[in-house]
Amino acid sequence: MLPRAAEIRAAIVDLDGTMVDTVGDFERALGGALADLGHAPVSRAFIRRTVGKGTEHLVRCALAEAGAPAALYEQALARYHHHYAGINGAHSEVFAGVAEGLHAMRAAGWRLACLTNKPTAFARPLLAMKGLDGFFEQAFGGDAFARKKPDPLPLLETCRALGTAPAATLMLGDSSNDAAAARAAGCPVVLVRYGYNHGEPVAAAGADAVVDRLDEVLPLLRRRV
Repeated sequence: MLPRAAEIRAAIVDLDGTMVDTVGDFERALGGALADLGHAPVSRAFIRRTVGKGTEHLVRCALAEAGAPAALYEQALARYHHHYAGINGAHSEVFAGVAEGLHAMRAAGWRLACLTNKPTAFARPLLAMKGLDGFFEQAFGGDAFARKKPDPLPLLETCRALGTAPAATLMLGDSSNDAAAARAAGCPVVLVRYGYNHGEPVAAAGADAVVDRLDEVLPLLRRRV
């Protein structure tokens, strides 16, 4: 059940598809990696429905989509990291309402952490480049813990880092990965409608609520009686 604003002490916020539209970055890095290996790029539509489960999953799926041998995975991953490091954030933009929403949450006294399946080495510079890093006490990538979302471990460890109970820590994301991790961890969860939910309707992902912008979250919880 959706909590009241007064019951929330912190929020864990996903990055790709929730705060920043990074499909352009993925497209450039994957295209460069596949070209290096002699294969054609994958489509932006394919990328949009595939991102969210970590870099390793994305690269393996892209190889299969491009008709490349699975044995090229290690080379493809290395080339992907090489290209991504050179363009991180250059072809992405912050979604409308994100900065306003984060500012309102901080003003309400919430502690904030960014938790993403994106590698930490790419996540933290991206937050800084887009002017979002100052909102967060903590920022954890997909390599920060032993398992990634949709496993609940990253959420539980992030709650521990924030010093807040899961029931008082709101998960804000864009996909069924975020919803499943939150449910298993005992966190309430709100999803944004515009993100990357593996090509599926976000309304079916099992969240407590779905919003059009992050700055709608706090007003929604404040209307709870």
